[in-house]
Amino acid sequence: MVTAPVNEIGYANAASANWWVYDIAETTPELQWPQSVYVYDQMRRQDAQVASVLRAVSLPVRRTPWRVDPAGAKARVTQFIADELGLPVVGKEPKPAPRSRDKFSWSEHLSQALLMLPFGHMYFEQVYRVDPGGGRAHLRKLGPRMPRSIDRIDVAPDGGLISITQCAPVGGRTPQPIPVSRLVAYVLDKEGGNWLGMSLLRPAYKHWLIKDRLLRVQAQTVERNGMGVPLYKAAELETDLSAGMSMAKAWRAGESAGSAIPYGADMVLRGVEGTLPDADTPIRYHDEQIARAVLAHFLNLGTQTGSWALGTTFADFFTLSLQTLAQQIADVATQHIVEDLVDINFGPAEPAPRVVFDEIGSRQAATAAALKSLSDAGLIEPDDVLKQTIRQQYGMPAPDPATTAPPPAPAAPVQPTLPGMDSTVQAAAGVDTHPGGEQLKHYWLHGEGAAKWATWTELYHHLVKYLSPEMAKRTAAEWFHERYGYWPGDQRNEHGK
Repeated sequence: MVTAPVNEIGYANAASANWWVYDIAETTPELQWPQSVYVYDQMRRQDAQVASVLRAVSLPVRRTPWRVDPAGAKARVTQFIADELGLPVVGKEPKPAPRSRDKFSWSEHLSQALLMLPFGHMYFEQVYRVDPGGGRAHLRKLGPRMPRSIDRIDVAPDGGLISITQCAPVGGRTPQPIPVSRLVAYVLDKEGGNWLGMSLLRPAYKHWLIKDRLLRVQAQTVERNGMGVPLYKAAELETDLSAGMSMAKAWRAGESAGSAIPYGADMVLRGVEGTLPDADTPIRYHDEQIARAVLAHFLNLGTQTGSWALGTTFADFFTLSLQTLAQQIADVATQHIVEDLVDINFGPAEPAPRVVFDEIGSRQAATAAALKSLSDAGLIEPDDVLKQTIRQQYGMPAPDPATTAPPPAPAAPVQPTLPGMDSTVQAAAGVDTHPGGEQLKHYWLHGEGAAKWATWTELYHHLVKYLSPEMAKRTAAEWFHERYGYWPGDQRNEHGK
């Protein structure tokens, strides 16, 4: 018998030293942690293209509806988690929004969790509020531990997170390590035991740096050559040019600008001779590369001519990347928020629900058409759960019982005409002739009609002359089963009856 391995032989860390303090995998000095935090913060605050890229990635994730999926958990457990997170339950009528004071806010948490995009990581500390008398533990907040405040990240040899330690706060209080049991860690592109992650802006840093320098050169070029260079031409016999030099240096454009010069002297604005370097093209190129770093190619379509179909393809591919990002957030939230709440309040053996999100960029018009087709084909039934889910997906209000119109009364069954018997006579005699009625059933199973069919198909073609196609199918199947003892789709139906 083979023995199952229970211990690790290898390790996940790249070195035995505190490599997470000095990120040796990063070769650019200013991008080594913790200096990288300040660089990425500068990028996201100062550059319009970088800000646009980050918003293009984060806003759709924040905008899509988030919910709690029972996933086999008990109803009381699911409702408890939904109340703690302030999220609706999939397929259930949403409750009125609770008071937000001193309560956890999912939208605020999601907004801060997405800071892992520019910084590579974002940590939160769990803070609970326990009911008096040892009751339920409620999630009061997930305190953000900003990347600027982190001084140390301790990692086990197997790559597991041990704790984080923040910088000493103002006031001299000694910082305490925050253990992993109290942490919720969002890490972008985590590799092995690297709990710093990788910033979404890392591939764009080179292009941002060069573009920043080009913008400075372009501004200096315009400032220096936009008006021209003042040139003082001395008058005849004038040997001291200091006054003219001062006048040229003091020349400024403006509503009241002007100058006075001696007789015979001249002051001209000398323009550029030759061609100035064009910085627009390289600046546009580096803007495009910044967008490519996050697969946001469609952001570049406004700068050049492009195909609308190609732009749609780019947008679809970008949407898939957003789905992956949102799924990572949902997985972390389920594992370290939902499951921790369930473990504390219901025990570790209790099944836990999941945090889920609606598909980003879903085509709701096509979905509505598909639902109608599925309903018409009889593949789905519009039960209460399905109706409530559709209301949630389309952002419709919950039904109001006070104003809901009662369903229409079912139409009276149409009595088919029995072959060989006048319909007026049947109705006058009170004969039950709807599908399954004794007279109609006796005619096709035991009377003259029994000799007219041997297969389900033959019986169906007879009945469809008097019944609707759907009713004829059901009735033919029932009477076929009563005659032969098995249903038309049974494997015993060797002859395809």
